[in-house]
Amino acid sequence: MLDRCDRVQIAVHDAARAAQRYGRLLGCEIARHDHSRRLAAKRTILAVGESEFELCEPDGSGATQDFLTKRGEGLMTAGYCSADLDGMVKRWEGLGIPYELDGEQLYLGPDVTFGLPIVISQSTYRKRVGPVSFLYETTNTLISDWRRVAAVYAGLFGLDPSRFSAIGSERFGYVGTLTLFDPPNRLDRIELSQVTDNVHAMGRFAHKHGDSLYMCYVEVHDWPDVRGRLLEANARYTPRGSDPVTEPDGGWVHPKELHGLLLGVSRTGVAWEWSGREDLVPQA
Repeated sequence: MLDRCDRVQIAVHDAARAAQRYGRLLGCEIARHDHSRRLAAKRTILAVGESEFELCEPDGSGATQDFLTKRGEGLMTAGYCSADLDGMVKRWEGLGIPYELDGEQLYLGPDVTFGLPIVISQSTYRKRVGPVSFLYETTNTLISDWRRVAAVYAGLFGLDPSRFSAIGSERFGYVGTLTLFDPPNRLDRIELSQVTDNVHAMGRFAHKHGDSLYMCYVEVHDWPDVRGRLLEANARYTPRGSDPVTEPDGGWVHPKELHGLLLGVSRTGVAWEWSGREDLVPQA
């Protein structure tokens, strides 16, 4: 019932300033402004490829201000979309799952989804903006057993576990699965990463915050443009390989560069390399 990864919500102190930074590094544009009652925030919504990033600036006391007070600027909510929101609601009500409606968006709290705050919007078509293609992954770092989490998510969102793809990394210290929504047509998924130590960055984060939302990933159709933007701005990013100047596939942008957001970036199709379909990876 989930169609794709659709958006993230990011808590910031100054949305106008954050929007300028995101525009410079990712080539995104402001799509609109609005207000969220649930988040108690003024939102500056960026068009990032086909997806949207919501920059949430607190408008008084409430969820966004609470996040900023506790954690500082950063990734607050993972967002997905569905063509059948009514069906999603009926599924949750049948399972006795509490949810909240704010405008046209559905929210699930982190107590329901293993530390992963979720917002679900109606599926819609958007023109692609800038060098980014789309958001395709949000990462749920876990202390909990990833197998249990995967089973719960399959039930909550009508996902097919036979389509999931096992993952693990000694470099980053985790094991888990990718809950792929529609492979091999799309990369969209929730990454479930159960940490294996408290030494690597992900492990330290999970042991500090428990089951939680850690980062997100975008695919870009013009990686040289994004790489050039990062280098021109002297922004801190870690390439997948050894050389940030000539890196052909992508990397990770440091949270300090994007107001607390740890962002993975990969060129078109390269993410299939670790998503169970290496045959779909195009040449650089």
